[in-house]
Amino acid sequence: MTLEPVPDQEHRPFGGDDLPESRRALESALQEAKRVVVGQDALLERLLLAVLVGGHVLLEGVPGLAKTLTVKTLSQVVGGRFGRVQFTPDLVPADLVGTRIWRPDSSTFQTELGPVFANLLLADEINRAPAKVQSALLEVMQEHQVTIGGETHVVPEPFLVLATQNPIESEGTYPLPEAQLDRFLFKVLVDYPSPGEEAAVVGRVVSGLPDARQVLELEDLNRFAGAAREVLVDREVVGYAVRLADATRRPSRHGLDELEPLIAFGSSPRGPIGLVQAAQALAMLRGRGHVVTGDVRDLAHDVLRHRIVLSYDALADGVTTDDILDRVLATVPAHGAAAA
Repeated sequence: MTLEPVPDQEHRPFGGDDLPESRRALESALQEAKRVVVGQDALLERLLLAVLVGGHVLLEGVPGLAKTLTVKTLSQVVGGRFGRVQFTPDLVPADLVGTRIWRPDSSTFQTELGPVFANLLLADEINRAPAKVQSALLEVMQEHQVTIGGETHVVPEPFLVLATQNPIESEGTYPLPEAQLDRFLFKVLVDYPSPGEEAAVVGRVVSGLPDARQVLELEDLNRFAGAAREVLVDREVVGYAVRLADATRRPSRHGLDELEPLIAFGSSPRGPIGLVQAAQALAMLRGRGHVVTGDVRDLAHDVLRHRIVLSYDALADGVTTDDILDRVLATVPAHGAAAA
């Protein structure tokens, strides 16, 4: 496989003082959020990367792991408008995007916009809502606008959807189809805190959680997002991201014959695109003006785990997509030409 140069990347300098200023400001935002949220450092970093890239995040974890608190705290730190929708089986699309209401006093219809008109929207337990509601949310995720009564309404920018799923219950749920899952940049698995972190959580709750201060403006985020897009990406890094995705589709081409019967469908092209874009933001957060393959490796699980469809054999054997990605990352070389 011959890779073409990334357009305008190889000879475009990173913008002057943007890198140190962006890094300092973003680190300050993370530190402020960590004053409130304990034990979810990786989650906070992924959410901030998603804001910079303009991608959406699917969070999966059992109840009580501070998913809602984390999202709300981040919105307070960056100065955005926070919205929350609790998804239930009786929800209808109008509850989400809005509707037109008849006003008898003026004999006119008035548009009432729904809770999706926020900068950070928490869609709690998205798999509890039926397909029509899920589709309405995923449409605004893609288009950043909704149409009500023939009028188009644009959501505020930046716009980020953080949807949660509860993995321990299946009754009364409507799993997201694979094509809809593909629209999320990250799928982050939220795990239990360590005993030390949990003790700190209990202590903070007993003594009273501190209020998060706003340390950024939305205009700053838009500027930093532009700076992230200026981070240099070498062709070798692009090639590595593409090889990782290709290994989930055609594993035998990469010496992974044992994975062939375990994978029904591999990652779509959104996988390597999201990997490279998120790696640019991560490199900037780490103080570099260029992406290295280590940035791609660190993000591979979160970007690719929800884009792999397992076969019945894999499900029967208890194989997970993370197991697949562990083998792919251990086998696919970070440097060199792709398999013929």
